[in-house]
Amino acid sequence: MNLSCSQWQDNSESVKHFAFAKFSAAAEQCLLLFTLILLMFLASLTGNALIALAICTNPTLHTPMYFFLANLSLLEIGYTCSVIPKMLQSLVSEARGISREGCATQMFFFTLFAISECCLLAAMAFDRYMAICSPLHYATRMSRGLCAQLAVVSWAVGCVVGLGQTNYIFSLNFCGPCEIDHFFCDLPPILALACGDTSRNEAAVFVVAVLCISSPFLLIIASYGRILAAVLIMPSPEGRRKALSTCSSHLLVVTLFYGSGSVTYLRPKASHSPGIDKLLALFYTVVTSMLNPIIYSLRNKEVKAALWRTLWKKALTRG
Repeated sequence: MNLSCSQWQDNSESVKHFAFAKFSAAAEQCLLLFTLILLMFLASLTGNALIALAICTNPTLHTPMYFFLANLSLLEIGYTCSVIPKMLQSLVSEARGISREGCATQMFFFTLFAISECCLLAAMAFDRYMAICSPLHYATRMSRGLCAQLAVVSWAVGCVVGLGQTNYIFSLNFCGPCEIDHFFCDLPPILALACGDTSRNEAAVFVVAVLCISSPFLLIIASYGRILAAVLIMPSPEGRRKALSTCSSHLLVVTLFYGSGSVTYLRPKASHSPGIDKLLALFYTVVTSMLNPIIYSLRNKEVKAALWRTLWKKALTRG
């Protein structure tokens, strides 16, 4: 299949279709990567769906911490589903094209879920801060209404940023080439294909990245700074161990998500390379989403117990 821009572009118009660059000319490498990504994708979907289902169906987990965890699992499902299916198709098929509208849609949903997750991780850190630093007032302050508001704000911020960034980038003209040197319609590789001066758009992407990645991250750091100070003055070693164990899973997820995101969107443009960008993209779209349910289920007895109860009920129902 010929993927040249000439078949998709009139002389007087901007490019209407794009094509994802082929990962490798060797079919064996593409098939191996397809298999690995597919397995991780299925593991991510299964793990996150089971955690969300276990939390929703077990009344003992109807607490603020698990409410946010269920939201995180739903975000991870949307996050991976917005990117991975097209990525898998491009690996084993010559149909690697995507329309301008399809690319914009993918960018919007990817940005929506990614930014919402940034905000939700900050809300989860605030919840842990309230639970450890103000345990006597935790139940009243972290009410269902406040938790719902924090979740809605997280999703709303993601939606607004997704709409704004997508509209701003796709208001540009794309004169060719039309091949996206990436696995999906991420912001930097799409900007690289635009005609004319894109410095304002690049600045907007950077500013949004600073605000939506750095600001929640600073809130997380501040929350855990207060938590650490509170834990250090606890008289009971058992109390310190329990407090730290409830935060360790969240801290690990934050490190994985913010670490890969910061390297991708906050490093200077001159240091970007397609190979490294693709590797990072695989990490924060596939690997991190697969690891999150493993991290939370393995390090949390209540989640493990709820998962077993859910699976047991399913088995009995089928039997």
